[in-house]
Amino acid sequence: MARGWESKSVEEQIESARSRESGARRRLTPEQAAEERRRDSLLLQRTRVKRQIEACRDGRYRKTLEDGLRYLESQLAGLGWQPE
Repeated sequence: MARGWESKSVEEQIESARSRESGARRRLTPEQAAEERRRDSLLLQRTRVKRQIEACRDGRYRKTLEDGLRYLESQLAGLGWQPE
């Protein structure tokens, strides 16, 4: 099961890179570039937290991680990201 999650995050990263490459030809304003960097950072953090949740054995720590995941996803939603 862990392999499936890992490959999905890899697929997300590849797709994100492809969309950036296709959009690289257009000029970004400094605000748009900052937003894109923030979105990439949040996506990386989301991937890390999801992996930690998978490996977590402590229920209290898992809840903390899940709360963090919800926060990251709410921040991403504010940037126009939608979960698959």
